[in-house]
Amino acid sequence: MANKYVLGISVLNEGEKLHRVLSRFSDYSLYDVLIMDDGSTDGSVERIPPNEHVFVVRQGVNRGAGHSVRACLRWARARGYEALFLVAGNDKDRPQDVARLVEGMAQGYDLVQGSRYLPGGGFGNMPFYRTIATRFVHPLLFSLISGRRITDSTNGFRAVRLTLLADPRLDLDQEWLDGYELEPYLFYKAIKLGYRVKEVPVTKIYPPKEDGYTKMKPFSGWWSILRPLVYLGLGLKN
Repeated sequence: MANKYVLGISVLNEGEKLHRVLSRFSDYSLYDVLIMDDGSTDGSVERIPPNEHVFVVRQGVNRGAGHSVRACLRWARARGYEALFLVAGNDKDRPQDVARLVEGMAQGYDLVQGSRYLPGGGFGNMPFYRTIATRFVHPLLFSLISGRRITDSTNGFRAVRLTLLADPRLDLDQEWLDGYELEPYLFYKAIKLGYRVKEVPVTKIYPPKEDGYTKMKPFSGWWSILRPLVYLGLGLKN
C-alpha cells in the first residue's frame, strides 16, 4: 500500500453528484478513495469506472449514516492506513481543503475537524434555519458538554487517526450510533479522552435543492445529531 491516507465517502443514491466528487477528489499521489455504498438503487455506484486507487464496498441495504462511517473506519484500519478523511458524497466539500487535514495529521493531531465558521472557512446555499442550527445551536451545546469551544460540530469533513479505534473506551458498536449520532459521538469522545483535536477552516457549499441538497430530515435528522449530546451530557450512555 503506497498511500497512508484514504478518503471515505458514504453514499446513498447520490447520482451524478457522486461522479463529480470522484472527478474532483482524485489526487491519488496523496490518498486512495473508498466508496461505502449504503444500499444505493440508482445505478450510480455501478457506473464508477475501474481504478486501482478507488475501492467500492456494497453494503446491500440501507443501514444508516453512522453504520457506513463505522464501516469506513474499520475497512481503512484493517488495511493499514494511517488516517481516514471523511468527505461528503453529494459534492459539498472542496478538494483543496484536504491539505489542511493532511497538515493536521502531520502535526500529530488525532482528529482534525473542518469548520466553515473559522476565519478562512466558508459556506453557501444553506437555509437560514440550518445556518442557525449548525453555527450556534449544536456548537454551543457541544462546547458546553465537551468543555471545549468548538465552532462547527456537525461538519462531516474531518480526518480521524485510525489508532483511535484501538481505544476500548470508544464503543462504536452501540446500536443507537447507526444514524447521524456516530460522528458527534466520536468527536466528543476524542476530546474527553484527551486526544489531540483541532479545527481547521474549510468551505462547504451545498448542491442546489433540486439536485438533492441533503438527506437529513428536519426533525428526526436533527434529533439524531443532538441525541449524543443529551445522552453523553446526562451520563446516560458511554
